[in-house]
Amino acid sequence: MSRETFREAVHADRVDLGLACLLMGTEVDPDLDVSIGLAALDALALAVPAADPTDPRDCAAALRSALSSFGGTPEDYADLRSSLLYEVLRRRRGLPILLAVVWLEVARRAGLPAYPVGLPGYFLVGLGLPKGRHVLVDAFTGGTEVDVSPDGARPYNQREVVLRVLNNVRAQAAARPDLIESNRTALWATELSLLLPRHPASLRRERGVLLARVGEFAEGAVELESYADAVAEGDPAAAEEARREAGQARARLN
Repeated sequence: MSRETFREAVHADRVDLGLACLLMGTEVDPDLDVSIGLAALDALALAVPAADPTDPRDCAAALRSALSSFGGTPEDYADLRSSLLYEVLRRRRGLPILLAVVWLEVARRAGLPAYPVGLPGYFLVGLGLPKGRHVLVDAFTGGTEVDVSPDGARPYNQREVVLRVLNNVRAQAAARPDLIESNRTALWATELSLLLPRHPASLRRERGVLLARVGEFAEGAVELESYADAVAEGDPAAAEEARREAGQARARLN
């Protein structure tokens, strides 16, 4: 049921970013009550002091006051909990993008203009209007202001944020491909990514490979062959490789 709810959330005209990120946690803890996380975001918004929504620096100061206990350290990059919103809300630690999600969701609830800003290898929060008065803040360092727009920075939409969060989960899991649990983590992150309206076609191949790694050889082979058929005309080399991987998966069937 949570995957269907996730699909509905990311296909909605206005994506509920907080809900989508909280639903990812049900892949780790099926008994997770996402309403608790939503209530935590509501409570944080109530703690935001009054601010002038037309003054980006005033908005930043107000949010910084309410979210001063949130931040991150280099050690958080290797911890799956840093990519799960319900754990970030509990621990008040996380990756830059998850901490940005906290800021964005609290700002939305508090009626303050905020938008996600992605750049290569990092994530920021914009306060104000992307093409008007605005400031950029770094939620990972407690909301410090970034004086100059970094190279490659651009506003993201909510679906892009969701996909990038899932990409982070996949990247963390890929660091330990020898562990079955890491492959299961990468698999659910890949399968959730495939529920997005737009996603890289290569995720289907990745799903097939991961299914085989966790012992679902027949299903993995079918996914790899389906991917090969889909890309055969445009990328024959990728199709050939996928069919080779499908054959390897079928060879492991008992």
